[in-house]
Amino acid sequence: MNLLLCFTGLLRPISDFLTACLILFWFSVAICADRPNLIWIMADDLGYGDLGCYGQKVIKTPLLDQMAREGMRFTQFYAGATVCAPSRSVLMTGMHHGHTRVRGNAGRVNPIAQSLLPQDRTVASVLKSAAYQTALTGKWGLGDVGAAEPGLPRKQGFDHFFGYLNQNHAHNHFPEFLWRNEEKVKLANECVAVGEQGGGYATKAVQFADDLIANEALEFVEKNKEKPFFLYWSLVIPHANNERSRELKDGAHVPSYGIYQKEDWKNPDKGQAAMISMLDAYVGKMLASLKEQGIAEKTLVIFTSDNGPHNESNHDLSRFNPSGPFSGIKRSLTDGGIRVPMIAWWPGTIRAGTESNHVAYFGDWMATAGELAGAEIPKECDSISFVPTLRGKPRLQKKHEFLYWEFHEGGFKQAALYQGRWKGIRSGSENAPIKLFDQQADVAEKNDVAAQHPEIAETISKYLLTARTESTNWIPIWKAK
Repeated sequence: MNLLLCFTGLLRPISDFLTACLILFWFSVAICADRPNLIWIMADDLGYGDLGCYGQKVIKTPLLDQMAREGMRFTQFYAGATVCAPSRSVLMTGMHHGHTRVRGNAGRVNPIAQSLLPQDRTVASVLKSAAYQTALTGKWGLGDVGAAEPGLPRKQGFDHFFGYLNQNHAHNHFPEFLWRNEEKVKLANECVAVGEQGGGYATKAVQFADDLIANEALEFVEKNKEKPFFLYWSLVIPHANNERSRELKDGAHVPSYGIYQKEDWKNPDKGQAAMISMLDAYVGKMLASLKEQGIAEKTLVIFTSDNGPHNESNHDLSRFNPSGPFSGIKRSLTDGGIRVPMIAWWPGTIRAGTESNHVAYFGDWMATAGELAGAEIPKECDSISFVPTLRGKPRLQKKHEFLYWEFHEGGFKQAALYQGRWKGIRSGSENAPIKLFDQQADVAEKNDVAAQHPEIAETISKYLLTARTESTNWIPIWKAK
């Protein structure tokens, strides 16, 4: 009898332990089941007005238009900056342009100034710590081999990377190589190099990079569909092939002009339209794949652009009106340079055919992804989750008092949006007077109303004086002189 009691006593802690393990297992399964997959798809230099669902009349984007009909279309969503590198830095760090690590495009002059550092925490690293599988396919632009190695994707939270490391290399749509993690993948293209970082143009064009990048994105999703994942799909189109445009003057380098081949347009116009229709097809293929695999309802997909439209391939801006109703393009701090299309798609959660005027920007992705993943985000972020908006609960949505941008090419410029309505822009120096625009009455920002609203102008002016801090590796040309 004593032996039986002793044996029973031994079994009880084992049973309790097994029960606890089962509870923990099912609890973790429940948590994973409740956390959506996250896909951030970003075009390069796509304007607010380049999609049919945002007013485009010439270029065909039927699948993105369908995505908007099935999801939510944001009407006042902003990029992190008006050019590539800092915009991507804002997206990754959740800090606005005056706080994030990378402040401008500086790759050829000083690679480390365009690199994240070991102490930076990205949205990818936050999600990785929450047991998400993480991948980047496409253009990175925040670290490279050599001096900028601290910023390499796999040192910044990505399990897998395939694409371009630096933005100059990404100017060539038919490169001789791409990177898979830290290894070069040789392609069948042959190129004339321009510069020292892989930029150039193809003399033998066989493999179009965005085709390969899209396939990699689709394969990653299929391989990881049984567990939560984060995919950052950073398309290169419709960015111009800058070197080819400058050297040969024939505009964008594309596999074919597709449905625009017979149009009575110059070739750069055909190329620009063809690239936008190509990216439409890529996104449509991804959404169809999610539906086919039965994971659409547990996947949030965001589609947007890194900044406003370019004019670097000699195409006719007046033909397409890529900035829509706004003034300016890439490199402008008026809304044409920073307000971008943003479509959110999450069947079963986001109500189909909805439109939101919630004012948000790239930095908000950190808080949004963190909330959905149940992950803690860095305290220093300038980030507000827009999950309440996605879930159709606008009354619970917190709002920014200010959004902030700066720009360093051609002298110092700053801009801030106050209360989602008032835009202040300062040029020349940190003490210059601001121009004030009322975006409710003047979306094109044509009329300076600082004299009529001096108190608003003063509020924004004071904010701009305190909005930025210095970045360790970034010394802008205007300040170095």
